[in-house]
Amino acid sequence: MSSGRFLVITADDFGIGPETSRGILELAGRGLVTASVLLVNSPHAESAVQAWRMSGIPLELGWHPCLTLDAPVSPPGNVRSLVDADGRFLSLGQFLSKLLSGRVRPDDVARELRAQLARFQELIGHAPTVVNTHHHVQVFPPVGKILAELLNSHQRRPYVRRVREPWRMLKQIPGARGKRAILTTLGSRNARRLDLGRFPGNHFLAGITDPPLVADPDFLERWLTRMPGRLVELSCHPGHHDPTLIDRNGERLSELSMRRVREFALLNRPGFREMCTRAGFIIISPGALGELGPFRGMLQAA
Repeated sequence: MSSGRFLVITADDFGIGPETSRGILELAGRGLVTASVLLVNSPHAESAVQAWRMSGIPLELGWHPCLTLDAPVSPPGNVRSLVDADGRFLSLGQFLSKLLSGRVRPDDVARELRAQLARFQELIGHAPTVVNTHHHVQVFPPVGKILAELLNSHQRRPYVRRVREPWRMLKQIPGARGKRAILTTLGSRNARRLDLGRFPGNHFLAGITDPPLVADPDFLERWLTRMPGRLVELSCHPGHHDPTLIDRNGERLSELSMRRVREFALLNRPGFREMCTRAGFIIISPGALGELGPFRGMLQAA
């Protein structure tokens, strides 16, 4: 632990649908995914947790706070600024438009995040050790501040994703450059808050791109061989074809849904481990990195 570089491979969206969760568990069983995060407000969350427990696979399962998919855990009438007329969360675009125009009530965000955290603890039996938000909404004020304040109430601070990458990576790696520039700008500010709050987390994040580029067999190697930092997180969304996602997560079969299948294939590809080794990484879970002290030292070395 005292030297070397570490790669946390986090599969987002556990519980979003049964086939997605099954694919994540398969990769975790092969040591190709080291953490995942649970969408507790998904209608498939409880069955996904049951499958995780029954599998016996040592997958570190954290929390994926969500404000942009399905329905809230809170009664919709208690979080009116977050939901549509049917009591369901707004789409990402609608949420951001409302947030940036000041029409999202911070109290509603705090109320819903508290409810989701309580639901996570009910399902898993303890506070989360890993946290990152669905659609990276933590980088947008005031969501990140509210989330950090909520997590700060726990004796052991969880590993929280930093949504940032070195600016030179925007030139070196194609795909979603505009989105990545916005996320890195806002994410760097949020990361400073997390650093000051002494939350464990990664130095840099790899893997944000446009769905078509995931079909490139060299996609992951391009990222990981160029990414600096002692502790890097690879954000991924693997899974098997999952019909429950169509028209529910803003996904269409020809685009985002197939991205999950392609990412599964990339991670499951022969030689993936060797590629990580060539890039200088040790694949590890967040929990295996140790307590706050070692984490803090790694953050200060960034």
